[in-house]
Amino acid sequence: MTDLLNGKVVVVTGAAGGIGQAACKALATAGARVVLSDVPGDAGETACRAVREAGGEARFIPADLGSESEIEALVAAAVETYGRLDGAFNNAGVEQRNKPLADLTLEKWTRAIEIDLTAVFLCLKHQIRAMLRTGGGAIVNTSSSLGQVGLANAGEYVAAKHGVIGLTRAAGADYGPRGVRINAVLPGITRTPMIARLSEDPALSQTFDRLRLRHSMGRFGEPEEIGEAVAWLLSDRASFVNGAAIAVDGGCLSI
Repeated sequence: MTDLLNGKVVVVTGAAGGIGQAACKALATAGARVVLSDVPGDAGETACRAVREAGGEARFIPADLGSESEIEALVAAAVETYGRLDGAFNNAGVEQRNKPLADLTLEKWTRAIEIDLTAVFLCLKHQIRAMLRTGGGAIVNTSSSLGQVGLANAGEYVAAKHGVIGLTRAAGADYGPRGVRINAVLPGITRTPMIARLSEDPALSQTFDRLRLRHSMGRFGEPEEIGEAVAWLLSDRASFVNGAAIAVDGGCLSI
């Protein structure tokens, strides 16, 4: 699989999280040079070190995705380091607040939309510009199975993830003809550290039992399973896939 993304330069946001880390490893294994980004801190550096220790080429660039100037600087740094940008996985996000809609504050709503949707728009904006300068590329955005269905106590998250799918389709229509493919992955419940923490909350245990039953495979996903799908979508083997919302959800949406 080392030739799947041989030498391509790929930016990954949310790289310190479970899916982000797994995707970085999958991309590096496929031969990509990976630019990891997350909020400043040890977690991002640790994720970057793990990619290098596995034999991959990687650099960590911290960025606050609530700031357009920092997103622009992230893309510029990737290009400055490697001379081009071929791919991106826009994966950063914040979790829902587990409150019914009428109890959600405007502050929490705004933060979810800012990071889970607006930041994806800003990343696309600057990534696409960089890719057009060197002949094209491919981008994958993280939506969710909740980008197509609803869930109680997750209104802000559901709204943002629905928006990511619409944004992906619109961007794919704009730039597919110009050589930039843009798709979305829709993970089901995936065993990330965040999900592990929430599922261990006694108040949420019954909720997670019900959610597990919504997956026709009878289990939650592993971060590595999402990462492999992302690597394929960013590769030339997915050359005719554009504007698609790909469910990697263990059959969650099929029930």
